[in-house]
Amino acid sequence: MTREIIAVIGAGRMGRGIAIAFAFAGHQVRLVDAKPRDQQGFQTLRAAALGEVRATLIMLSELGMCPPEAVETIAARVSLSGEAEMSGALAGAEVVFEGVPETLVAKEAVFARISALADPGAIIASTTSTILSDTLQDFVDPPQRFLNAHWLNPAFLVPLVELSPGAATAPDATARLKAVLERIGKVPVLCKASPGYIVPRIQALAMNEAARMVEEGVATPEDIDKATTLGFGFRFAVLGLLEFVDWGGGDILYHASRYMAQATGEHRFAPPAIVADNMAQNRRGLRDGEGFFDHRNRDVAAYQKARLAAFVGLLAHMGHLPPRG
Repeated sequence: MTREIIAVIGAGRMGRGIAIAFAFAGHQVRLVDAKPRDQQGFQTLRAAALGEVRATLIMLSELGMCPPEAVETIAARVSLSGEAEMSGALAGAEVVFEGVPETLVAKEAVFARISALADPGAIIASTTSTILSDTLQDFVDPPQRFLNAHWLNPAFLVPLVELSPGAATAPDATARLKAVLERIGKVPVLCKASPGYIVPRIQALAMNEAARMVEEGVATPEDIDKATTLGFGFRFAVLGLLEFVDWGGGDILYHASRYMAQATGEHRFAPPAIVADNMAQNRRGLRDGEGFFDHRNRDVAAYQKARLAAFVGLLAHMGHLPPRG
């Protein structure tokens, strides 16, 4: 099976992580340094970037993800070119990921070069975690082949990739990139151009709230992290946030949010309109048959048992199964 050639513009942390993910799955990956450098500077970067790729693969082999003898074969799939060699690196690449610094000036300049040098049918994707795809698409010619693909670190391990098409993105470009990512074991989700996309938006709230509790003296950083690992994160590794609302009941979230908003005087805790609407229309989750999800044709007992089995498996892995007396 012929695998797509992947180009990654920007040889920093994210670029290296994406290169490892695709090389691990059998793709040829062409990393391109986006900065003009003298020969000595480029050789220093090249040694650091390819050395990190190899070191990461060695670590993955030690974790049982591949046999040690496969490391050099996988590492050899990743090449690194200088900024002046971008034309040759982009030739034949079916997907080009941009991973340069998060400034409009830097991205506008690199997208102009990619647009001019990439094959006409190549998909061009940013990896930005902050700038909206609707803004960046204006830098790409034609904009129909552009969308954002937000990876989460470490890119070579985290399955999720958030795909955010711009207003001008052709549906075929989104579908093609989604298929490429799925073939290397990633799990793409779609979201519209919105600040923070999905995960960064949620985690910014959670991390800031944790920091705020330290600031307020609510608990120590050690106990807050213990609580989030064994209470918050543990449950949401099995149940999605909205699935969890339906599992326990949207009324619990509604009343708890109202209390928190009143007790703290902070509007950020108030329930959004959709939660209040679900309450008013008796869509509180599993027990009503509807909530954020439709449960009317679900075997609820079997579903709950399967989720509890996943909890048990995760607790066993973490070494936190309750002791038997």
